[in-house]
Amino acid sequence: MAAKNGSTTIEKEQIFGMAEQEMEYRVDLFNRLTKICFDKCIDKRYKESELNMGENSCIDRCVSKYWQVTNLIGQLLGSNRPPM
Repeated sequence: MAAKNGSTTIEKEQIFGMAEQEMEYRVDLFNRLTKICFDKCIDKRYKESELNMGENSCIDRCVSKYWQVTNLIGQLLGSNRPPM
């Protein structure tokens, strides 16, 4: 019975570790997305406190393309993984 409890604890730690890695990945992905789209779409000389229509459209397109590419890469990498 002790072995069963030990393996359960190890499994929980592994699941927690995987969840932690997933969260770090998502935060990194968000930070990269924000930086890339901000650098691409927002004028370096701020003229207004709000985004103008052009900046808004650019950000929408940038985010959409970034997610499409990220998903495509994830699918390609997932299909090339060796079986576990």
